[in-house]
Amino acid sequence: MDASRSSQMVSRLRDMQATAPDIIASAVVTVDGLTLASVLPSEIDEDRISAMSAAMLSLGERIASELQRGDLDEVYIRGEEGFVLLTAVGQEAVLTALSRNEGRLGLIFLEMRRAAEDLQAYDA
Repeated sequence: MDASRSSQMVSRLRDMQATAPDIIASAVVTVDGLTLASVLPSEIDEDRISAMSAAMLSLGERIASELQRGDLDEVYIRGEEGFVLLTAVGQEAVLTALSRNEGRLGLIFLEMRRAAEDLQAYDA
């Protein structure tokens, strides 16, 4: 991926976080666990979030398929300190966002879906 596409993706992630301020971090990761773009605080290890995002997406897809739930739409994990949210970006990438516990999930997922559509177009 060239630097121009990567900077476009970072810009789109920043826009998403500005529109949904409960999102405190985000990344676009390949299904192989490589980071394409990220807006992460310094205390979050980019390599770890990339690897875990790819693993979560893969497991979510397998569960949805095995339990005959259709194509995977989104995955979320709720912890004491907030949410980890994932949605697919085409067939080859995933958008991961970390949000505050009090975050409004409807707004967050809406913005994530919009961003995923835009991000998919950057990779075309």
